[in-house]
Amino acid sequence: MKPHRLARVAEVIREVASETILFGLRDPRVKGVTVTRAEVSGDLQHAKVYVSVMGTEKEQKLCLHGLRHAAGFIQAKVASRLQTRFTPVIRFVLDQGVKKSIEMTRLIKEALARSPTPADQGSTDGTVEEEASDS
Repeated sequence: MKPHRLARVAEVIREVASETILFGLRDPRVKGVTVTRAEVSGDLQHAKVYVSVMGTEKEQKLCLHGLRHAAGFIQAKVASRLQTRFTPVIRFVLDQGVKKSIEMTRLIKEALARSPTPADQGSTDGTVEEEASDS
């Protein structure tokens, strides 16, 4: 299948899943969810929807459980939007990219806070100032 068609179908799935999660689900377990991307198999039979969930690890697992429970409802919404012979079976996957980027930002800020400033290292022109000694 042509790559641009797969990309278009993946984008439609991402849009519909995001819209449905935000406005269509009433499950209290599903909150703080951001749909980051979607991937579709070459035969359009399977789709992975990557989600980022804010909260503790326990809250993330609970939210993923709620999303898996609502997958059929979301799949029906996708089927009404797509004009294909088959509707892809949707599977939700926790996207660790956002969490990793936040952690990397924290580590960089921590490293920058620890690094000495040029004023602490002495002169910036490469010469070393000698201390006058009174002997």
